[in-house]
Amino acid sequence: MNKAQVIHGLGPPDVMKWQEWHLPDPAPGEVRLRHTAVGVNFADTYHRGGVSHPWKVDTPPVVIGFEGVGVIEGVGEGVTGFNLGDRVAYGIPPLGSYSESRNYPADKLLHMPDGLDDRQVAALLMKGMTAHYLLHRTYAVKPGDTILVHAAAGGMGLILCQWAKAIGATVVGTVSTPEKAEAARNAGCDYPVVRSKQSFVEVVREVTDGEGCAVVYEAIGKETLQQSLDCLRLMGVCAAYGHVSGPPDPVDVIQDLGRRGSLFITRPAIMHYVAKRSDLEWTARDLFKAIKDGIIDANINYEYPLCDAVQAHRAIESGKTLGATVLIP
Repeated sequence: MNKAQVIHGLGPPDVMKWQEWHLPDPAPGEVRLRHTAVGVNFADTYHRGGVSHPWKVDTPPVVIGFEGVGVIEGVGEGVTGFNLGDRVAYGIPPLGSYSESRNYPADKLLHMPDGLDDRQVAALLMKGMTAHYLLHRTYAVKPGDTILVHAAAGGMGLILCQWAKAIGATVVGTVSTPEKAEAARNAGCDYPVVRSKQSFVEVVREVTDGEGCAVVYEAIGKETLQQSLDCLRLMGVCAAYGHVSGPPDPVDVIQDLGRRGSLFITRPAIMHYVAKRSDLEWTARDLFKAIKDGIIDANINYEYPLCDAVQAHRAIESGKTLGATVLIP
């Protein structure tokens, strides 16, 4: 019998219950896969807790989770290009990866390249594809650009630092502790800033000789958004892709952004950037190459059995984790 972390009502981590979860035969266009590794993202805590997010969670009881790696054990009618026994991965909705097995639409599924580790891809796929569109499409980072990465020692932040440094950017990153500052520096962050000890606005201004940075990758939200806007150069971009400290106060996009220097602000979401199959394949292909070439690493520092997902959520919400977390069925 298939088991999963089932949410019966939105709320704190212990609303997830490890229990049997009925899995029907794959519908037309779907495959059934048995998970070998499941990625954990901070957005999972939004879905579990009922925090506003671009992707709506189904009415409980429901299983959450964006990304996973596994082996195909069933193929629905009309599916082509995928066969029993194939190693596969996914990093976008529909949600449901916190389960031993699940059905998933084949048109959003990816073949796992040979030579890549299941845990690495499970920890990287959604975050890595997010980093790809943030660095290449939301704002196309160029050699010589100065960028600001918030939560630079988190699972997303470390990937952004590694990939941006490989492009040739100068990276300023914010963190919460000196330990995390060292981790960010090792990932390519040129100027790690402990927020409680130093003003990241002042550091950005100093590094850029007062001009400001080209883009801010804003993942903190309420505590930092206004200061993030203060960091931008004329016509700079604020990519507000997360809000771990809570939703930020409203911004007057007509008056305030104009007064600050014709700034741009966007709330990007992965499902829009990979809505086309061609974009999904391009994004994944670039990511898999970056992993193989050693440009980025998953930085897996925490591994829990899938049955202990409650503990994993408590840990990442504490703000004390460093790097990526994976669940093993």
